[in-house]
Parts: sequence; C-alpha cells; structure tokens
Amino acid sequence: MLQLSPDHSFHYEILRTLAHARYYGADVGEVLQAAQGIEPGDFESFSKAFDALATRVYNQAEKIDQSRYPVSARDAYFRASNYFRAADFYLHGKPEDPRIDELWTKQTDAFDKANALLSSPGQRVTLKSDGFDVVGIYYQTQVGDPAAPKATLILGNGYDGAQEEMLHVCGFAALERGYNVIAYEGPGQPTVRRQQCKGFITEWEKVITPVVDFLEGRPEVDSKRIGLMGYSMGGWLCLRAAAFEHRIAAAIAVDGVYSVGQAYSNMLPPPWAALREKGDTRGLDAAVRGFLGNPKAPTGLQWGIEQGLWSFNLTSPSKYLDESDLMTLEGISDRIQCPVWVGEAGEDEFFRGQPEKVKDALGDRATLVKLGMEDAAGHHCHVGAAVLMNQVVFDWFEDIVSKK
Repeated sequence: MLQLSPDHSFHYEILRTLAHARYYGADVGEVLQAAQGIEPGDFESFSKAFDALATRVYNQAEKIDQSRYPVSARDAYFRASNYFRAADFYLHGKPEDPRIDELWTKQTDAFDKANALLSSPGQRVTLKSDGFDVVGIYYQTQVGDPAAPKATLILGNGYDGAQEEMLHVCGFAALERGYNVIAYEGPGQPTVRRQQCKGFITEWEKVITPVVDFLEGRPEVDSKRIGLMGYSMGGWLCLRAAAFEHRIAAAIAVDGVYSVGQAYSNMLPPPWAALREKGDTRGLDAAVRGFLGNPKAPTGLQWGIEQGLWSFNLTSPSKYLDESDLMTLEGISDRIQCPVWVGEAGEDEFFRGQPEKVKDALGDRATLVKLGMEDAAGHHCHVGAAVLMNQVVFDWFEDIVSKK
C-alpha cells in the first residue's frame, strides 16, 4: 500500500482518518494535504496539522445556510469532528494538556451540529451502571416500516476510539441496511474517561447490560435480534460482555482478541520483558519512563504506552500491564452462547495471532474471516476497506438474525 507517512504509526492514523470518507467523515484531498505538513515522529506536528484542518472545515460549515443547504452543512461538520479527533490522538502522554479537553469539546460540538441535520438525528443517552454512567448515541433506521421491530446493533470502539467514530466506521452502513444502531462508550473510552475519570474495567458486561436494557424498552427494537460489535480492543470487550450478557443474538469482533495483555506484552522490547518476567516493577517503570522521555522513541510504542496509561487512568506502566492481563477469554469462553464473527487482518499491527486463538476457543460458535492486503484490507481492523468489511460483516449478521 502507498505509504502516507514514512512513520508507520502516522501512516496508519492518517489512513484511519482518510478511510471515513466513504461514510461522510472525511474528504480525500484535504486529508492528504494536511498529511504533507506532518513530520515523522513529531506528535505536535500531527496535532497541529489536523487541528488547522478541523478549524478550517468547521469555519466553512458555520458559513453555510443550514436552512437552505442542510446536507452541505452536515457533511462539513462531520468532517470537522473527525479531524478534531485526529488532532487529539497523540496528546495523551501529557494528561494535563488542556487541548485534550478543548479538542474533545470541539469534536462533540461539530458532531452534534452534524447529527442535528440528519433526517433522523441520533439521540444522546446516559445509562446508569455500577459506579459509572454509560454514554451512547441511539439512531433509528429510516428503512422499512417504522412501526416494525427491527434488528439492532450495539457498536463499541476500543482502546482509543470514540462512539462518534463508529457512525463513520459502520453505523451508516448498518442504518442503510435497515438496522437500528446504538454507539456507546464505557470506562476508559474518550468521553467517560474525560467526564468521569474512569479507566478501563475488565467486567465489560457492566457496560453492555444497561445498553441492552435500554434497547429492550423500545418498540422499534426486536429484542431477539440484538447484535454486539466491538472494534479493535473492542473485539475483546464485546466477547467478554457476550460471555455474561446472554440476550445478545450475535457478536462481531473486528478483530478477534483472546488476550489483551498477551498482545500488549508481545510488543515489549526484550529488556522490558525480562524485567517484567523477574517481577521487577520498579525497574520496569523506570525503564519505561526513561523511554518516554526520549524524543527518538519509536512513535507507535511511545503512543501505545501513553494511551494505555491515560485510558486505564494509571501512572505505573507495570500496573497498566497487570490490568490488561485480566482482559482474557481464558476461563470464560465457554460462557459465550451466541454465534460470533471473528475478523482477522492479514497484516494486523497490534493483535496478530489473536483471532485464531478466539476461533480455537469458540470452535463451531465462531466464523473466522481473514481479509488481507490482497483485499486492500490487511491493516488493523481492515482500515481503508470499510465497504468490504461492512459487506462481509453485515451479510453474516443478516443470515444469523433472519433465523430468529
């Protein structure tokens, strides 16, 4: 694939932003133009390039007469929101940076203005759980008889992504196929982490059960045809939830993750892995902190650690790794009763080998689908191949729920 940056982490995140063009979240030329101003390894240049683009597009949207040109304004606001999220992406190594909240306020404002211009705007909801609130956006499809109960999809992001992003990843694709959609966030995810200071938890059923309760109370939702989709690390979160929340008719892991901790530990440089093997938490923490202070540190590993500490709401790298070790299907995979679609990206940057472990654990309950670079879909979560991914995923989902 053509490299959008010589920095592999930046290439992936530029592609991720660009990939939302199919579903109203980006425009090709403006993303490529912004990418020209990004210096490899320079987090600040990445943030500034997308902040400038987001601000420019947002200002364009503000000048559009919404009463006459609602679609034009909607599309511009959606793009601006996506670009503000991109501008925030690499900032979490300094939790005190005011831009972390400022950019999120801007992305939310732009998204809400775009959402209000949809023919059927999404409804923001807050759902109570055990010690935290789940936040979500519920969208009702306009396809088919509005009075008929329909299959509905719960869409969850992962380690670093927002509920707003899920509309562009697969939400619009689900709505146009006649499914209702609710995107959500739980602890560790962008809005809940910011507003409630809650880091990731292992018991993800505490996040999903209130969402299912909410859906069951809606007449346009067929409660026997509720699907749960997890994106990136959400591929583990959704399966954990499905092990305990048995009202789920089908689970979709894009892509499959058996052990979050194992995947992250595999990325550790050998000296760090040796310190962890010896149980030298102080030594490991010191080594990691020294690495993070090095301006020549590899971008992907630096971002991964900084994002982990921020999203788990921790200061100790050792504690972060210990918490991620709890995120495994070992001992609970037999509890998953529903059919599961397990994606595998041929050149996955983060969870290579994990989908096969999920398939092995679930056996006939799982359908393993590999999409590679020959499909232009080999990157993590098949980024850049949303049309193909949604075709494969939702055709499988339709076959499952049509039997209910």
